[in-house]
Amino acid sequence: MPDLITPTGIMVMVAVLAYLLGSIPFGLVITRALGLGDLRAIGSGNIGATNVLRTGNKRAAAATLILDAAKGAVAVLIARAAVGEDAAQLAGLAAFLGHLFPVWLGFRGGKGVATFLGTLIALAPPVGIACCATWAVTAALTRISSLSALVSAASASLWLVAFGEGRMLFLVVALTLLIYAKHRANIARIKAGTEPKIGAKPA
Repeated sequence: MPDLITPTGIMVMVAVLAYLLGSIPFGLVITRALGLGDLRAIGSGNIGATNVLRTGNKRAAAATLILDAAKGAVAVLIARAAVGEDAAQLAGLAAFLGHLFPVWLGFRGGKGVATFLGTLIALAPPVGIACCATWAVTAALTRISSLSALVSAASASLWLVAFGEGRMLFLVVALTLLIYAKHRANIARIKAGTEPKIGAKPA
């Protein structure tokens, strides 16, 4: 962890603002704007890019992926520039929690994978890029988005060690555990062999 030197009041403000940024449900906003229906009634009901892809609109899915990742990255970069490294890590955590538990949707949000990757890219680019590559390779081999997310998240701590970014270990472990908690149903389906492939439309 970085040295905690920022006054508590400022850290609280950073956390609140980053949470509000993270809680913007871009997937829901985009699908509604494009007349694709209520995303929560499609496929898995999740508000992330994988479920947006089930609408058949690849551009909407790509936009959701980019914007969800940007939430974490922007929160980190602004906090780092305006306050410092301790605030940057807190902002990444708060934005991630905002995506998982958005106040606008009754605290029922997404699973946080894109926001997780965006946060890592902003905090430590080599680690974030390595995790994205891990996701891409796993997805190419398995065509299962959730499994790719789980492998990528699990690999993050190893990449931290490889790139000498141990200062982020506590944060990354916390985010990884939250991702696994949000993927409980996916893990059960993976074990049962019933998890849908990337791009599969709802039956």
